[in-house]
Amino acid sequence: MTLEDSDPPSDFVVVFITTPTAEVAKTLAQTLVAERLAACVTMLPQVQSVYWWDGKICDDQEFLCVAKTRATSFAVLRDRVLSIHPYQVPEIIAVPLAAGHAPYLAWLAKETEPA
Repeated sequence: MTLEDSDPPSDFVVVFITTPTAEVAKTLAQTLVAERLAACVTMLPQVQSVYWWDGKICDDQEFLCVAKTRATSFAVLRDRVLSIHPYQVPEIIAVPLAAGHAPYLAWLAKETEPA
């Protein structure tokens, strides 16, 4: 794939996934990349999340995974995360790309090509 024929930015999403531990974050990251559901997963340690759950406000340290993938792969990625994530209702949200560096987008397309 050349830069001239790379997929447009709107074909890709960034997926945010919070996890309770570094171990869960690493397992998710390695699984998603190994299965080519994401080209890259960046793990951010110890983010602080404040949220409502079971009628009360919770204040927890979590880990944030930022996965980069094709928009068309989101449903499969989501289902894979759900199959191994320990939360009852994990955060799995996708944000479409509005713009991106062409060589990076070409790499992202190459690394997430369906088998």
